[in-house]
Amino acid sequence: MSASNAFFSETILLLGGAVVAAPIFKKLGLGTVLGYLAAGIVIGPVFHGITDGEQILAVAELGVVFLLFIIGLELKPTRLWQMRRDIFGLGTAQVVLTGLALTALAWFSEALDWRGSIVAGFGLALSSTAFAMQILEGDGDVNTRYGQRSFSMLLFQDLAIVPLLALITILDGGDKGSNAPLLDFAIAIGAVAAMIVMGRYLLTPLFQIIARTGAREAMIAAALFVVMGSAILMQLAGLSMAMGAFLSGVMLAESSYRHELEADIEPFRGVLLAIFFIAVGLSLELDVLADNALFVIVAVPIVMAVKAIVIYGLCRISGSPHNDAIRIAFLLPQGGEFGFVLFTTAGAAGLMSTSTASLLVAIVTLSMALTPIGSALSKRLLNGDKQEELDEDFEGAGADVLMVGFSRFGQIAAQILLAGGRSVTVIDFSADRIRQASSFGFRIYFGDGARKDVLRSAGIDRAKIVLVCTQKKEITDKVVELVQADYPHTRLYVRSYDRVHSIELRNKGVDYELRETLESGLLFGRRTLEALGVSEVDAYEIGEDIRKRDEARLVLQVSEGLQAGRDMLFSHPVRPEPLVKPKRAADPFEDDPLAGTADATADA
Repeated sequence: MSASNAFFSETILLLGGAVVAAPIFKKLGLGTVLGYLAAGIVIGPVFHGITDGEQILAVAELGVVFLLFIIGLELKPTRLWQMRRDIFGLGTAQVVLTGLALTALAWFSEALDWRGSIVAGFGLALSSTAFAMQILEGDGDVNTRYGQRSFSMLLFQDLAIVPLLALITILDGGDKGSNAPLLDFAIAIGAVAAMIVMGRYLLTPLFQIIARTGAREAMIAAALFVVMGSAILMQLAGLSMAMGAFLSGVMLAESSYRHELEADIEPFRGVLLAIFFIAVGLSLELDVLADNALFVIVAVPIVMAVKAIVIYGLCRISGSPHNDAIRIAFLLPQGGEFGFVLFTTAGAAGLMSTSTASLLVAIVTLSMALTPIGSALSKRLLNGDKQEELDEDFEGAGADVLMVGFSRFGQIAAQILLAGGRSVTVIDFSADRIRQASSFGFRIYFGDGARKDVLRSAGIDRAKIVLVCTQKKEITDKVVELVQADYPHTRLYVRSYDRVHSIELRNKGVDYELRETLESGLLFGRRTLEALGVSEVDAYEIGEDIRKRDEARLVLQVSEGLQAGRDMLFSHPVRPEPLVKPKRAADPFEDDPLAGTADATADA
């Protein structure tokens, strides 16, 4: 009973720490990650509310697993193949060069022998996937060029854990034969191949079967099963759990169930990742830091500086502009979660003392804690040499209408507004589109519409209506949520991606939404009827009838689900056909014009 009470009390402490720390640090502009770390330090090392931080860390690492799964869902295999040079080229160079540089520093410090120095150097060369990806997600930079290059290096580091663990066995000179590392490598390759085969031929059919049952809880359970099962499979093969989850996500990236899986996993990912960061703070050994304060004060900045310099140089050599190289260098200078595994294993193997292993773990943890601060400070080192990010001062911005995204859809809508005598302020994130539109005299500004400061600079406070005309559903949803949260009285007119997206937007309460394909499809159908001999008046009336049916069906689908209103669809020609003169008087009750039905489609 006491163990049960302890479990609940610790859970309450962890959740309470997250609830209190995250908003405070977010408000201060320091980021939620640093808030979670601070909460962990206060709960654990300071007040000793929880003492088994390592045990909690082991469970909370599932947050990293879920994070990699969601990232995998966003990366189709073709996109991953395009990143191969960054993964195996830039990633390999980063691990090898950083590892050698830190090995040399460890050797010259005389704190370790040559074997321990190699383990320490290459262990510190790894970075924290959890910290780096959380910062990228928080800034909305996962899909930027520098975000993708950062992720490529992190992905290779996850792969590097296998040879590094094998290296410990070799340096230890244990009883394992010389073929053990090769056998481990072969097992890892086989496990990856098995994951790819299962993902291609088993996962999608599995979700199709479950989806037919309509059991929502079974779908959530299946999503958790796939993520954790793939993670365990990779762990048994000697790879990281995060790697297994990532591969399963990639295999499902082209599945029609991708968005539903992401929605199911996201709450678990968020909570567990928060607990992971708190657990890192819990595991910080203040007594070790106090006993070796001078060493730590010198070692942590040196390690982070060496990693940042090597990463910056490699990025510049491989073609990254200065600003991107700076961002990556300040994003990945910390130690990583796998360093904990390497140092603990090396201590158990006798390659270093357990006290030295604990000190290295403390250095890694402290470097993690400093990463959000360093990432924020890196902005001071950025310069204006990357003109693709267009130095925009928003001079003259502010109008009745603020348009976010100047896509083909937005360009046509802007013509109507301008012809009606209305002023429109447009913001877009494409430098090429900005230049093209500016050459035609449009008042358009460079900026990310998913950022509050950009919307404020563009004059959202003075706008009566905000038009969201972005091309990607995810970006559209971000802008809508931001405007609704911070400017609830502003009217939102939104271009939707497809029918499902229209339903989602109506459920969010936007003032108006429209699918880009609706009006063009109606007009296209009318013109085709006219070409077949139907009068313009009759074709127009038929088009208006279809428009009304579409709207009525949408209203039903919002309240009753996607399958509602199927009887309003035509799947067969309506009889009597207007193009053929009947040979006899038609019986008005002969055919039911709504007899044909069709399945509701997401794109209709």
